[in-house]
Amino acid sequence: MSKNLLLIFTRNPELGKVKTRLAKTIGDKNALKIYKKLLHQTKKVTQYLDCDKAVYYSVKIRKNDIWDSSIYQKHQQTGNDLGFRMQNAFENSFKKGYEKVMIIGSDLFDLSEEIINEAFYQLDKNDTVIGPAEDGGYYLLGMKKNYPEIFQNKNWGTSSVRKATLEDLKNQNTFQLEELNDIDVYEDLKKHDSLLKIIKE
Repeated sequence: MSKNLLLIFTRNPELGKVKTRLAKTIGDKNALKIYKKLLHQTKKVTQYLDCDKAVYYSVKIRKNDIWDSSIYQKHQQTGNDLGFRMQNAFENSFKKGYEKVMIIGSDLFDLSEEIINEAFYQLDKNDTVIGPAEDGGYYLLGMKKNYPEIFQNKNWGTSSVRKATLEDLKNQNTFQLEELNDIDVYEDLKKHDSLLKIIKE
């Protein structure tokens, strides 16, 4: 067992249940295609990382899917909102004895192995690390112990999340990674030709 754990929060890839903001422009079928592509990209970036890895499913754990159970632990998210679900995942991980725990989503096309490795490295010298997203949220959060307050009283999915989180962490040393962009709306898609091709097939 590694002392480092990467948590990957995913939604089960079901028609009409993923990328709903994007679906308003490109339709449910295309939104599902895009999300499946993002899941494969997340797997590609994470599968060879030198750390333990755990996929947290939104609805139901799938046995025979893209996440190889010999590489990825599999869990179900628990909690009433995204904050509680993340808090529970971190608590579960620290209870198992992990010393550095990091969470990412599965809708970031620009994420790389180098960024995740840099985040684990920065936790040697900092209390927390955060990957700022262009929309005011964050695409990565890493800690060496749980800070429950950062998961509470947040308007998830809004531009205030990162600012409010950093305010909660003002007494900790927090390293900020480079800013990246989630794929949430059609404007985000237009920056990636390979994603646009999917909806034209």
